[in-house]
Amino acid sequence: MSIEVGSKLQGKVTGITNFGAFVELSEGSTGLVHISEVADNYVKDINEHLKVGDEVTVKVINVEKDGKIGLSIRKAKEQPQRPQRPQRPQRPRSNNNKQNDTRTKESFEQKMARFLKDSEDRLSSLKKNTESRRGGKGAKKG
Repeated sequence: MSIEVGSKLQGKVTGITNFGAFVELSEGSTGLVHISEVADNYVKDINEHLKVGDEVTVKVINVEKDGKIGLSIRKAKEQPQRPQRPQRPQRPRSNNNKQNDTRTKESFEQKMARFLKDSEDRLSSLKKNTESRRGGKGAKKG
């Protein structure tokens, strides 16, 4: 049986590291379950969840060209389907704000020009405020 992405397989934990667990699969191949793929909640210490020799069901999440196999224990568990919430009806937009109407009809160039003008105005007022606090251009304190 070839190992394909999305397939669920049985395996045996053969090694544990601080970043995950190595699981031996059928045909003697080994894959890695990253610590983030062990459980649905945060896993601080993988040893609290797995031990060497544990039989686990895993789902193949990726197979790289160099033969490395990425596995997931949490994705192998059957997830209960959430009931879908009904869609809320969309509220109509109010047309009482003319400024928003004109801005939505502006082209990119017009928006950019307005942005640059606003930025230059803000910069000049900021410079005026900081220069007056320092005593003006080139003023030396003596």
